[in-house]
Formats: sequence, structure tokens, C-alpha cells
Amino acid sequence: MARILTIEDDAVTAREIVSELSAGGNEVEHVADGREGLHRAIGGGYDAITLDRMLPGLDGLTLVTELRRAGIDTPVLMISALSDVDARVRGLRAGGDDYLTKPFAPDEMAARVEVLLRRRRANVPQTQLIAGELELDLIARRARRGTQMLELLPIEFRLLEVLMRHSNQVLTRTMIFESVWGYHFDPGTNVIDVHIARLRRKVDADGQPALIRTVRGSGYMLVAAP
Repeated sequence: MARILTIEDDAVTAREIVSELSAGGNEVEHVADGREGLHRAIGGGYDAITLDRMLPGLDGLTLVTELRRAGIDTPVLMISALSDVDARVRGLRAGGDDYLTKPFAPDEMAARVEVLLRRRRANVPQTQLIAGELELDLIARRARRGTQMLELLPIEFRLLEVLMRHSNQVLTRTMIFESVWGYHFDPGTNVIDVHIARLRRKVDADGQPALIRTVRGSGYMLVAAP
């Protein structure tokens, strides 16, 4: 689910936008004034913005310019009745990421917003992994199962990270070894089994349902929901 801000003063158009984006599972907020829209956009932590070009209080071009000047990089879909090339170019150069002219098909508008959201997600480095009850903070290097913090050694943290990135998938010993240790796997070593056993004692402690499973003859799998 994404948080989207719609800045649109025409009530009918605003209802269409909010209805279509909400139907896609997004949380959508609407404001009809340019100054209020700028205030919300700067402080709201939105994933995307749909922005009318002509607004009371503050026009869309000025709004998006001020937004970029403030260092806010939230993707913006500008929507306007002005359809000439010069108007579109000015909107994009002011800081808009895409430009849609009125009248528009609601499903096309939603598709354009989805594209902006995908681009944004692709450019944001992942700092947290979640798999069921397990959470890894990749910046602070903290691990947690439910409310219980896990005290992991660096190699155990890396091993759990690999398992979580491929949760509910069977990983062979070769795949695990080369992902964690970074060189060719020696089938004669039991280093993976030793570290998996140590990690399992921490992750699956105190009689909790087992998350780390042995897949006989294949390798190991982390089950996100036991």
C-alpha cells in the first residue's frame, strides 16, 4: 500500500482520482488548495503526489518548484487541461515526473502513478527485511523475532539475511555457502550445518515454532509463517 496525496480543486476530478487510487489499495489524502498541498507534501512522507496545474492559493508549477527546492523528491504526476507541448515541458522542467492532460481515463492515471511508485521503489536501497515474525535492520545490524531481540554474530546475521531474502524457498548448501562466504563451496565441509545449527538455536529458541527447516537431500529453507 502506498500513501498518495491528491492536490486537486475540482471536486468531480478529485473524487475520480481518489476513488481509482483507493480501489488499488492505496491510502489517498485529498486537499483542494495549493498552499495546503505544499504544506502537506513537505511534511507528510507520501509515496506519490497527483498535482493539478491550476490551483487556488498556489499554482501547481510553483508548488512543485518549491517542493524540489525543499529537497522533497516524492514523484509527482501533474494533471492539467493545458495540453500543448510548451505547457507539458514547463511542468516537467519545474520538477514534475509525468504529465497527464484532462480529460483523462482514470485507469490510465492509476497506471501512471503505479509506474512512478515502481521507479521510486527501485531507487530506494532496502534497509529492512521482514519475513513473518522475523525482522532484520540492515543499517543498525539488529535482528528480532517478534518482540525478542536476537544476539547474532556477524556470520549468523549474514546467514539469516540470505535465508530471509529467499524465504519460503529451498536453498542448497552451495547457494548458501557462496552467498555468505563468497567463494566456491567445498562439499566436504560441514561449516554450513554448524552455523545453521547455531543460528537455529537463537531463532527457534524457547520452544517457538521452527522457522529454519532442513529439507532432506536439498538444503535449508526459512519458513516465513510457521
